[in-house]
Amino acid sequence: MSTRSRRTVSVADLAVAVVNAAVILVMIVVAEEQDAIRQDAFAYVLGVLMAAPLVVRRRWPLTVLLVVAGFLFWYFAAGYPAITPAGPLAVPLYSAVLARRTAWAIGVPALFFGIGFVMVAVIERFPALEAFAEFLPQVALLAVVILLGEVVVSRRELAAETRERLRHAEQEREREAARRVAEERVRIARELHDTVAHSMATITVQAGSALHLLKGPRAAEGGDQVLASLTAIRGAGKQALRDMRATLGILRADEREGPPEPPGLERLPALIDAVRAAGLTVTLDVAGTARPVAERVDHAAYRIVQESLTNVLRHAGPGVRAEVRVAYRPDGVELRIADDGPGPTSPNGGTDGGGHGLSGMRERAEAVGGAFSAEPGAGGGFVVDARLPDPV
Repeated sequence: MSTRSRRTVSVADLAVAVVNAAVILVMIVVAEEQDAIRQDAFAYVLGVLMAAPLVVRRRWPLTVLLVVAGFLFWYFAAGYPAITPAGPLAVPLYSAVLARRTAWAIGVPALFFGIGFVMVAVIERFPALEAFAEFLPQVALLAVVILLGEVVVSRRELAAETRERLRHAEQEREREAARRVAEERVRIARELHDTVAHSMATITVQAGSALHLLKGPRAAEGGDQVLASLTAIRGAGKQALRDMRATLGILRADEREGPPEPPGLERLPALIDAVRAAGLTVTLDVAGTARPVAERVDHAAYRIVQESLTNVLRHAGPGVRAEVRVAYRPDGVELRIADDGPGPTSPNGGTDGGGHGLSGMRERAEAVGGAFSAEPGAGGGFVVDARLPDPV
C-alpha cells in the first residue's frame, strides 16, 4: 500500500473517531438520571477516551472493542447518568465483525445489557416488561450493526471466491490453449514427417537407380531409364513441395479461407503411381463400396498407407512387391499393407529404423479411435494392419 493510501485510511479513521466522540459527548451532556453524579470534566474525558481508539480499529479491531467497552464500563461504574451503550459500541462492533470476531461482538453488548437489565429490573424494582421495552431499541440497533457487518463480510468472501474462480478459469483456459497448441505442433510435425519421408525415400531410390545406370557397363543404353528416374525425382520433389506448402499454410490460413483440405484416400491411386515409378511393384485392392468417410479418418488412412509404402521403399528397396488393401466396412475402414521384402531390420522389430514412422501411424489410428498393428509377415516381409472406425 502506498503512503498516500495509508494517509487516506488514517484520515478516514480519524474522522470516524471525531464524529463518534462528538456523538458520545452530546449523549453525556443530555443524559439525566436521578441519584446520578453530575457530569464533570472526567465524564467528558471518558467520553473522548471511548472514541479515541477508533483511529486504529482496522489494525486491532478486537482490542479496540475491549478498550472502548472498558472505558464505557468505567463511565457507568463512576455513577454518571446512563447513556445508551449503542453509541460508543456501534463502530467497534462493526469492525470486530469485519475481522471475524462475531462472538466477541455479540458477547460484549450482551454483557452490558444483561447487567443493565438486572440493575433496572431487580435492584431498582422496575417492571421487567417495561425494562425490556426500554432496552429493546438499543438491542435492535446493535443487532442491525452486527448483521450489517456479517452482510459485508459475506459479500467480500463472495467477491474473493468469484475472483478465485475467475483466476482458476483463466488458468484452465490457458492450459487448454497450451494443450491445443502442443497438439497442433505434433500434428504439423507428423504431417511434415510423412510428406518429407515419403518424398525423400522416392527420390533416394530413383537417384540410386539413375547412378547405377550411369556407372554401369551399359550406361549409353540406359538413357530412357535414367530419364524416367529423373522425371520421377522431379515429380516427387514437386509433390513434396506442394504438400509442405499445404501443411505450413495451415499456420497462415486466413479465417475466411479456412485451412487447406488434407489429402485423403481419393489420392491413393496417385500415391501408388509415384511409388511404382520408384521401382516398387504395388497392387491396390479395394473391398466393399467406396464411400465418403470423416475427414480425420480419411486423412489418417491416407497417411498410414503413405508411411507404410515409404518404409517399404526405404528398407526393402525396389524390386519388392507390396499389396495395399482398403476395405470399406459399415462401421469404418480397414487397411492392410503387406510386402514380401527381407522383413524387419531394426532392433525393435519394425521397419522404421528406430524412427517415428510406426509410432506416427499408431498415433494417427488411435487419434480417431482406431487400432493399429505392425509385425513381420508369416512368410517374410512386413504387415501393417489398421482399423479406423467411421460408423455411417
